[in-house]
Amino acid sequence: MNIALIAHDRKKELMIELAIAYREILKEHTLYATGTTGKRVIEATGLPVHRFKSGPLGGDQQIGALISEDKMDMVIFLRDPLAAQPHEPDVTALIRLSDVYEIPLATNIGTAEILLRGL
Repeated sequence: MNIALIAHDRKKELMIELAIAYREILKEHTLYATGTTGKRVIEATGLPVHRFKSGPLGGDQQIGALISEDKMDMVIFLRDPLAAQPHEPDVTALIRLSDVYEIPLATNIGTAEILLRGL
C-alpha cells in the first residue's frame, strides 16, 4: 500500500510519535510525505520515505495528484484545526480528492491509529 503522511507544524511531533509507534506496520508499505514531515519521519524511524516538496511549495498537491491517479491508498494528514498557518497545506482539497476516489484519510491521531491497525 502507498501511504501519505502530512502534518501541520504543530502536529509534526505527533506524526513522529505515530510513526515510531507503528513503525513495524509502516515498514511493510511505501511511504510518501511532504518535505519536512518526511525528513522528520526518516530521522526518527529510519524508514524509507519518498519526500515531495514541503507543503508551502506544493507537496500536498503532489500527493493530491497521486490520489487522482489512483496511486495512493491512504492519507494521514494530522492537521491543526485551531492554529493552522497560511503557509501550511490545505486539507480541504485532499479531503475532496479522497472522497472522490474513495481513499481513506485521517485528519486526527485517533482515526490514523484505527486505519493503521486495520492494516
